[in-house]
Amino acid sequence: MNFDAAIFDMDGLLLDTERVCMRVFKQTCATQNVPFLEDVYLSIIGCNSAGIEKILRDGYGAGLDYPALHNEWKERYKAIVMHQAIPVKEGVIELLEWFNHHKIALAVATSSNKEVALTKLRLAKLDHYFSTITTGCEVNHGKPDPEIYLLAAERLAIEPSRCLAFEDSNNGTKAAVAANMETYQVPDLVKPSDEIIALGHEVYPSLSHVLQKLKGALSLDLV
Repeated sequence: MNFDAAIFDMDGLLLDTERVCMRVFKQTCATQNVPFLEDVYLSIIGCNSAGIEKILRDGYGAGLDYPALHNEWKERYKAIVMHQAIPVKEGVIELLEWFNHHKIALAVATSSNKEVALTKLRLAKLDHYFSTITTGCEVNHGKPDPEIYLLAAERLAIEPSRCLAFEDSNNGTKAAVAANMETYQVPDLVKPSDEIIALGHEVYPSLSHVLQKLKGALSLDLV
């Protein structure tokens, strides 16, 4: 195998959180008397808190009371994800177990807040798979900048070119490709645009499909 580590996004890839987050945002928009702008919302997926604020302020304009919207949205969301396990996406456990069997180092690179990320992974019983978890509050530049992936690789002490990266969002995919990692995208709420497809990375419908591909590649290596 031409890799030594696998680095995973979390929301929308490992955990089925994106639908929860969007539903809560819609509810918050209703109580704050602002419209739900789907195209603006979808463009924030994969961004850290600073990136989300910029996109929402630009998308909604000067009339938006961002602190009020953000605070209610955050509290509603945390009331769910900090107290109940979010379903794990298809193929996650099988892929992580396969990597463990082959002694591949595993890490998470998520735009989420550290406390929230650690709790989500613990409640979903996934935290023990990962030797390091890098979060959006630990970098100066969020996805699509590659900083978070480069930091995760540094913490693993493995060259980025020897890492696989797994993403669902377009912003995250840009970050992983820019970090010079072999990138697999499993789209969730947002399909890859023509610009993203042109990056030349792998796109699969689920992590189960990714696992089959990796198993097939390994069997060819052993021939």
